[in-house]
Amino acid sequence: MVIPIPSHQQQFKVKVGIRADEPCALGVTCYDASKPNTDYIRRRIPFSENLFQGKNPGYKEFTLPFPISPDQLMVELYDKAYGDDSGFHLEKFELEKMPARSVWAEPDVHRFIHFAQDFATRAGYLPTGVYDSADGDFLIQYLPIIEDQLGNPLVTPARTNRKSGRIQVSQSAFSKYTIPVRLIVLFHERYHFQIPTRLEKPADLHGLRLYLDLGFPRTEAVYATTKIFNSHPESVGPGHSNRVKDIVNFIDNYSGRENLKMHTT
Repeated sequence: MVIPIPSHQQQFKVKVGIRADEPCALGVTCYDASKPNTDYIRRRIPFSENLFQGKNPGYKEFTLPFPISPDQLMVELYDKAYGDDSGFHLEKFELEKMPARSVWAEPDVHRFIHFAQDFATRAGYLPTGVYDSADGDFLIQYLPIIEDQLGNPLVTPARTNRKSGRIQVSQSAFSKYTIPVRLIVLFHERYHFQIPTRLEKPADLHGLRLYLDLGFPRTEAVYATTKIFNSHPESVGPGHSNRVKDIVNFIDNYSGRENLKMHTT
């Protein structure tokens, strides 16, 4: 089932209600059909057995937020196991305008937001090269993969020069990510320069706060963390596990800008 939305680059939410015939996993992919590798949301929504007990069996509602959107957004709903829509029924599909959000950040971070959003929406089909902002304040070096000084490939999707603010981005990684996941990575890298810090936790939480303040989906934030680490299990250790716990805890307790003081120590 594919539902087109003439979104016209507006900010909005979609409230969806699905009734499944039996336990399953619903796949949700929201994308720009005119551009390759340009997914705004990819999500798996479980319909577990206990959902079929009670007064409203097999029914679940969820909300899909779009702080940024293409000219026309395609919302695809499908059974993850069979790839079709024969086992569920769409009972609600409502569009709601997203209210304006107040984002506290330094002026250069506000400018970086626009630069990062533009790059993130195009990264799935951009060729490798150097991309800078019109004012020259920000620069991304888009590489096939990121290598160390000896030419060995690194597993990181991006890294930052803390003196210049230049960000190197792996095309191999970014072409596979959703737009929200790309933004989480870019915001994280910016804060390595902005604070500045070599530590991952402050960059994680400052970047997450900015991402959530902008209204991007929390589910994608958790997915970003696990997706990046799970792509390279050989590199995951106790430090990464603690990092995931800190991120999930921050997201679970997020209610606005006051959380920054609570979670950066």
